[in-house]
Amino acid sequence: GGAMARIDHDRLFAVFRNLALQAGAAILDVQSRPDFGERLKADASPVTEADLAADAIIRNGLASEFPDLAVVTEESAASHSLRAETFVLVDPLDGTKEFLRRQGDFTVNIALVQGGFPVRGVVHAPARGRLFQTAPDGSSHEEDLGTGHRRPLRVRVPDNDALVVVASKSHRDAETDAWIARLRVAESQSAGSSLKFCLVAAGEADLYPRLG
Repeated sequence: GGAMARIDHDRLFAVFRNLALQAGAAILDVQSRPDFGERLKADASPVTEADLAADAIIRNGLASEFPDLAVVTEESAASHSLRAETFVLVDPLDGTKEFLRRQGDFTVNIALVQGGFPVRGVVHAPARGRLFQTAPDGSSHEEDLGTGHRRPLRVRVPDNDALVVVASKSHRDAETDAWIARLRVAESQSAGSSLKFCLVAAGEADLYPRLG
């Protein structure tokens, strides 16, 4: 619609990328503090702190760059009843269990949704230094944050005799394990958060089973 015509996708892409990187740095900062474990025992406040810091960075950044664009974020319940044809969907810290265990599988997720479909997005796994994103032309790639090199994302052709399965760390259950056991699996990886979808998209895993 009209809102869409006004969105500069090159700029949107740059803003999503920069905000995800800034939010990721803020989350790692909270996680790296010496009192992280102590405060965790008290009230799990580091999650809230990291969540809110990342959320504020993304919301404020979007508001200043794209003031007309609606934003729905996990952290703001008021935004959940918002109805718009075009909006930005944000999960500032996906994978809180991994974050709390100081593991690297939490992600920052930002997506532009139009007519019910995500059309542009970025997923950043700060602790792994990985950044997956959709370019303005709709193609998707992973950027190497060290070199700036961009590698196109492509699912691979699965070998049904040697499948690579990526499964959730937090949602494993007997039903999922039984489902996986029926396949010829060469390798099973454990990953948290939206990183699982990125590993499938990047051709590093063949499937991610999620039952329930």
